Amino acid sequence: MYSTTVSRHVNAPREAVYRALLDPDAIARWRVPTNMTSEVHEFEAREGGRFRVSLTYTAGDETGKSGAHTDTYHGHFVRLVPGEQVVEVFEFEAADPALGGAMTLTTSLRDSGGGTEVTMHHENLPDAVPAADNELGTRMALDNLAALVEAG
Repeated sequence: MYSTTVSRHVNAPREAVYRALLDPDAIARWRVPTNMTSEVHEFEAREGGRFRVSLTYTAGDETGKSGAHTDTYHGHFVRLVPGEQVVEVFEFEAADPALGGAMTLTTSLRDSGGGTEVTMHHENLPDAVPAADNELGTRMALDNLAALVEAG
């Protein structure tokens, strides 16, 4: 198990970024690497609320964790601090025990340079997921988030 932390400056106020963290339509648009599509199956944006999301590779040569070309994960919101922080616990839906176990994602927001510094800290990631892949996917997602909220 390991942890990663990725940050990015977004030229939008914290409130706009926070809304995008808890809107299922926004999640489907930004929280997905560029080589995948997203489907939000369930999403209750409240403490204790559950979510379930599938990410599907657009190229047929990528293997998913949950299916031939899909990564599905589910979890719940542990802590929601409006305009400041979202804490989620989630796990992959995978038959491979090397991909099992609960992971925690803490997304923190702080004012920075007329915008928002967004920091995503993943904890308890399984060793079967390469750290470089997690960090790259997170950077892609943060780029998508920035594009979404900066456009208004």
